[in-house]
Amino acid sequence: MATDIKLAEAPASYDGPGFSATSFDKIIGLARANSLWPLPFATSCCGIEFMSTMASTYDLARFGSERPSFSPRQADMLLVAGTIAKKMGPIVKQVYLQMAEPRWVIAIGACASSGGIFDTYSVLQGIDRIIPVDVYVPGCPPRPEQILDGVMQVQELAKNELLRRRNTDEYQKLLNSYNIQ
Repeated sequence: MATDIKLAEAPASYDGPGFSATSFDKIIGLARANSLWPLPFATSCCGIEFMSTMASTYDLARFGSERPSFSPRQADMLLVAGTIAKKMGPIVKQVYLQMAEPRWVIAIGACASSGGIFDTYSVLQGIDRIIPVDVYVPGCPPRPEQILDGVMQVQELAKNELLRRRNTDEYQKLLNSYNIQ
């Protein structure tokens, strides 16, 4: 049985005999998009679904994310999966702040996105109250295919992001709205 291998599409370029020229932004974007290092912050049932996404059946490694990091300093994609209690909120924010730029955040499941069924005093009603979120993955718990789709959306963000976007006033305003300097 032959398998189809899909290579990453090369950015638009000027080609000639023995050379190819394109913009630096496009090359860096291609490299970032295909080498995301996830940091799983799993607290409940959504964490189990993330584990199955990493396993051989769904194989997150196909998307360049085969190196899960359990140190924020070596990760650039935070995957918050599960219920976050308000007491854990400062820890999630601290983990986010320890990650190097550029960094992306995926809220996996109903609890990380909106508190889920736990509308109580002790549960954070969405991690977007403490850190900026790039992609929301719905479900309770979401299927591994949905998590893969969320990672692919982050890949598109990484591929198309300008190198200097994070230095813009708009991005600084966003961070300031979360009290992040």
